[in-house]
Amino acid sequence: MSNLTRSPAWLALSSHQSIICQKTMREMFRADVSRFDKFSLRLDGLLFDYSKNLISTETLSLLLDLARQSGINAWIERQFTGEKINTSEQRAVLHTALRNPPGHSVQVDGKDIMPDVHRVLEHIRRFTDAVRSGQAVGYTGKKIRHVVNIGIGGSALGPLMACEALKPYAAADLTAHFVSNVDASDIAETLKRIDPETTLFIVSSKTFTTQETLANARTARAWLIEHLGAEAAVAQHFAAVSTNLEATSKFGINPENVFEFWDWVGGRYSLWSAIGLPIALYVGMDNFQRLLAGAHAMDEHFRSAPLEKNMPVILGMLGIWYGNFFGVGSYAILPYDQYLQHFPAYLQQLEMESNGKRVDRNGNVVNYDTHFTVWGEPGTNGQHSFYQLIHQGTRMVPTDFLAPLSSHNPIGDHHTMLLSNCFAQTEALMLGKTEDEARAELKTQGLTDEAIAALLPYKVFPGNRPSNTLLFEKLDPYTLGMLIALYEQKIFVQSVVWNINAFDQWGVEFGKQLASKLLPELQSKELVTSHDCSTNNLINLFRNRQR
Repeated sequence: MSNLTRSPAWLALSSHQSIICQKTMREMFRADVSRFDKFSLRLDGLLFDYSKNLISTETLSLLLDLARQSGINAWIERQFTGEKINTSEQRAVLHTALRNPPGHSVQVDGKDIMPDVHRVLEHIRRFTDAVRSGQAVGYTGKKIRHVVNIGIGGSALGPLMACEALKPYAAADLTAHFVSNVDASDIAETLKRIDPETTLFIVSSKTFTTQETLANARTARAWLIEHLGAEAAVAQHFAAVSTNLEATSKFGINPENVFEFWDWVGGRYSLWSAIGLPIALYVGMDNFQRLLAGAHAMDEHFRSAPLEKNMPVILGMLGIWYGNFFGVGSYAILPYDQYLQHFPAYLQQLEMESNGKRVDRNGNVVNYDTHFTVWGEPGTNGQHSFYQLIHQGTRMVPTDFLAPLSSHNPIGDHHTMLLSNCFAQTEALMLGKTEDEARAELKTQGLTDEAIAALLPYKVFPGNRPSNTLLFEKLDPYTLGMLIALYEQKIFVQSVVWNINAFDQWGVEFGKQLASKLLPELQSKELVTSHDCSTNNLINLFRNRQR
């Protein structure tokens, strides 16, 4: 058994859970009319309401004792000051440095990295300003109207999520496209929608060797040359985010259009770096820097606020409360904002790639859960899909609701209806509906006693289902930056308590290794017998179909 599960703070929480699980949030709200004030926080227009959770002041105190026992304050400083907390790869973890304003200094291996960070930001500004203004044009002299980002993982999902979220701030004459899947259908369908004379491709690959990304990039390159008739066109229609200048030059990309980033930037944390180039092109560099500023504000809050008033710490510890002490296996992200439609998928990668680990920092297999399955859809679509499970299913699913108080599109009563649904869902999950309430409701419908008895079990809702609500004035770049950083740091908090490395992803690397081995076998004419009987037959079936 691990030291964590035998620790005083863990054992105290385990004992406390047996008490709190006998209570209901109905009772808690009835007993304390100031519960909202006790269990909510505000930062720069962002409200975090966590009052609809199965917690008391004692619960919160015990959860923060666990965080302190884990050395959370020291770990926060290690992250921000450039200590190599990604121990399996011996790297610093400094996506936070990417959003530092001028005047900050962060040392990595004795060198202040901030001048390089701001040099690249200025490079991005010059490039994006030139493209957006029409100063930088395509091979035939036409203005760029389409930006196609070619990447995978964090190099694709982060920019995709942010561009969709910030669509109201986009240039009216620019369309952003994203290609990530090696499935040819992804690049083929994208190429159908764009004009080669007015398209800029951005290839995002640190080493410029990522198999899926390079396959798509080569297809895009061949398509461009075919339509424009000259290899020289590549230099004006391609940019890259990479450190491999030799490979990008060989591809035909102008060295002035290659943007640097560093090994202390993890892929799923990289939208703040030059990987965010498509974001800056789409919404402008000023808005990109507002995105950075919002994230920096959350960083400063995380670093300086006491644990009792610290949004990422409390959000993270609530997840540990349900995951480790209630046995919850998943939680839902439910944005009531269509522009955040890709936010749940973005958090899927951020959380599950970071904390989906089975060994601790010392290489020991853990005996406690260290991860959650993250999922969700925008409201109100999800209400007609999976909310049934959240309300009346057999498993508890904690939920985060996100909603703007103001809409970018104030048409009729749409936004009022949207928020009425959002607030009603959090209340319904908390309250539920008792058997007496359900019976009284059915009686008002004029049903017979026999009909009521038959229908009653289906009308009862257990309630006591926990949720958090994050409200903000309007989804703008600053607010989006705060939200992303909030979840980044929440995940870090959990990794500290669980004593795992949130910043490597060896499971991803393992799959890539096997794919590299299988590819030549799929292309071979020889019968494959080197794998298990299932894999051998799958490979040979494909090869036979190709003949």
